[in-house]
Amino acid sequence: MLVNNFYNHFIDCCREAGLPPGCSPYGLRKAVARRLAEAGYATHQIAAIIRHRSLTEVARYTRAAEQMELARSAMSRLRPNVKPAEKLAEDSDF
Repeated sequence: MLVNNFYNHFIDCCREAGLPPGCSPYGLRKAVARRLAEAGYATHQIAAIIRHRSLTEVARYTRAAEQMELARSAMSRLRPNVKPAEKLAEDSDF
């Protein structure tokens, strides 16, 4: 079967390159999807690049990167409203 031939060839190349055991085409595909998400690519773009038909699967690959970006965005919106420590002391009732 062609798929197994590719998988076996990939494993052989990883071994020859001195990579740790457990490297797989699946892991490489997932890593590429995550890196693309971190770079700001849209889910449909990532699906086209990694040639994945299921957007659900692409979303699963990229969830952590998207979560990190959402957190950064939320925190950047808070910064203008945060008062310096000395201003907080002046405003307090204590």
